[in-house]
Amino acid sequence: DLDSRVEMAMEALRCPPGDTPVTNLSGGEKRRIALCKLLLSQPDMLLLDEPTNHLDAETVAWLERYLQDYPGTVCLITHDRYFLDNVTGWILELDRGRGIPYEGNYSSWLEQKQKRLQQEEREEAAQRGTLDRELDWIRQSPRARQAKNKARISAYNDLLAKAEARSSLPGKAQIVIPAGPRLGNIAIEAEHLCKGFGDQLLIDDLSFRLPSGGIVGIIGPNGAGKTTLFRMLTGQESPDEGALKVGETVALGYVDQSRDALDPNKNVWEEISGGADVVPLGKVEMNSRAYVGAFNFKGSDQQKKVGQLSGGERNRVHLAKMLKSGANLLLLDEPTNDLDVDTLRALEDALSEFAGCAMIISHDRWFLDRIATHILAFEGDSHVEWFEGNYEEYEADRKRRLGHEAEQPHRLKFKKFSRA
Repeated sequence: DLDSRVEMAMEALRCPPGDTPVTNLSGGEKRRIALCKLLLSQPDMLLLDEPTNHLDAETVAWLERYLQDYPGTVCLITHDRYFLDNVTGWILELDRGRGIPYEGNYSSWLEQKQKRLQQEEREEAAQRGTLDRELDWIRQSPRARQAKNKARISAYNDLLAKAEARSSLPGKAQIVIPAGPRLGNIAIEAEHLCKGFGDQLLIDDLSFRLPSGGIVGIIGPNGAGKTTLFRMLTGQESPDEGALKVGETVALGYVDQSRDALDPNKNVWEEISGGADVVPLGKVEMNSRAYVGAFNFKGSDQQKKVGQLSGGERNRVHLAKMLKSGANLLLLDEPTNDLDVDTLRALEDALSEFAGCAMIISHDRWFLDRIATHILAFEGDSHVEWFEGNYEEYEADRKRRLGHEAEQPHRLKFKKFSRA
């Protein structure tokens, strides 16, 4: 029974074969092994820090079902909004140095937080009125400031301090994607595309047409061939069979995962702008300080050294640096990694308003639900499914096609490939 439980969990988490030396594993594989070991030990309380990192969407869905039936207590840190919606019964929000508990899942938290913010706005408006009245009194009654009025002056100073504290809070995250040249009717077309790696067939007989304005969410296990597809689109690799055509009007912009290429000794503004006062964005120009600020690096934040930034901040720097090219077809490889919920929303809004196409590798199902017009799914056995619709619609179609098999993820397998 234990052996079958271990094998089922290792299959679902797509762990390497059991006889693989741990020293040979990647960081993501080691995290999956550690998670598998922890789940099987079944402690009274699970403490999970970003458990969905390095997991594909299908595996995360399995983990959700596992935790829903878990007999103990689960405390987790995550920015995966689908996961929060499907697993949690309470949410603890850390806001301005306070921990605010909410009963319910992510959707319930959104509703409750909206009500709280509306109440804060009403209280802030009332405090502004009080501040104005007290300021008038302070200015008009210089002789009245005797000992008996010190309490009133103290109360005014307290109100002023609270107002200043609110004004110093970080602003809403905002991301700007400059528009590129006008696209033709078809951005990308694949015809019977096949691609191998060694003796493995990654992509078998894939055909699709991406129309202008389309946003494709690319999903599938790590190592399935998603980045290889991007390398073919950028001309770094070629198909083994079939054709992959990029439209004549396409200007590609590729945002990969190579954040290590950022210079840790430069500040944020220097790294993004290259030290120039003006940033060219396609056919227009923008003040470089304003452009950097659009990625929520305000004031002194632009002077921070890149080496001192968090993972999410480094991701924002990388996005800002790569998106300024003025492309009309974006290739984004895991752009949501390490981003907080506010920045995720800003990226979603920017992509929704982008006057071009995008192909996005992501495991963030909420993100793909909001923005994707099509899904390209690496489903295993060298099959890649092209689907018109967002992630939720794709998942319903996958369950219809696969039945009970859709509930249990498996280790990645490929057809054999031999070059002629």
